[in-house]
Amino acid sequence: MENFWSLLKRGLHGTYISVEPYHLFRYLDEQAFRYNQRRATDADRFVELCYNVTGRRLTWNQLTGKDDTSRPDREEAGDV
Repeated sequence: MENFWSLLKRGLHGTYISVEPYHLFRYLDEQAFRYNQRRATDADRFVELCYNVTGRRLTWNQLTGKDDTSRPDREEAGDV
């Protein structure tokens, strides 16, 4: 357990120099993920990635916010 806290403190003081309190849970989640995956091999990470993206699709318009279905404000403005 001490190892996790030392890695967290090292990350907060070294890598993420300025951490806002309302974003702290995100940094904690990332460090917990890294700590839990520290013994995984590259092959394990690749298999996990493939498992998580199977059956999901992200279009360029969704990624860039140009997809009309993901923007409810466009209906209100009468642009549809």
